[in-house]
Amino acid sequence: MVRRGRRGGESGRERVRSLSLPMPTPWSGPPSPSRQPTPWSDVQRYPARVSNFELATPRLVLRDWQPEDRPAFAAMNADPEVMEFLSAPLRPEDSDALAERFEAEFARRGFCPWAAEERESGDFIGFIGLHEVPKYLSFAPAVEVGWRLARRFWGRGLATEGASASVALAFGDLGIGELVSMTALLNVRSQRVMERLSMRRDPAEDFDHPRVPEESELRRHVLYRLSAVDGLAGRR
Repeated sequence: MVRRGRRGGESGRERVRSLSLPMPTPWSGPPSPSRQPTPWSDVQRYPARVSNFELATPRLVLRDWQPEDRPAFAAMNADPEVMEFLSAPLRPEDSDALAERFEAEFARRGFCPWAAEERESGDFIGFIGLHEVPKYLSFAPAVEVGWRLARRFWGRGLATEGASASVALAFGDLGIGELVSMTALLNVRSQRVMERLSMRRDPAEDFDHPRVPEESELRRHVLYRLSAVDGLAGRR
């Protein structure tokens, strides 16, 4: 499932072929009694943490961040439609800082919102992956599965495909016991992805995001959850 190693200077299509990246292995059932999912509070880091990471799906490669990702990432984060339910569009320096925070999270935790590229073209399409929920949110500590894609890659099921692989890694190799996902109440599109991942929302857990201004219509957020037990059972 996970491929490690430096990719060199090949194009995206050539690189994937040369590495013979395997497809994600479907979940085959719950963990054995000797290896139960670990509560996030007990997870310190991915035990096989490495500097080079690739996770392949049929159409995507989720991988570690590279300097050449920055211009496309900045262009995506400057798109008002991409950022409609998030903060205001980001300046290039703020986009670069966000990528740096993701890189630091990967170095510290062994996961992050990874850079995502299309296998066929090698194009950078955005990010998909796992993220430690910030401490200022009431449901922390927790791990979030999330995504953000450039607009031209919407509507093709790529967010669901990449997020599904991230969920499989979280409940498999990482041994995380539960994942969450959150978005603004108005962001129905992202909520549909969460539902396709078999995540569930309890309206009683809806919350006002403390970093969103009180007068903003985006302040109200929804929270979705998926436990390893439910996730693994759903993949049998």
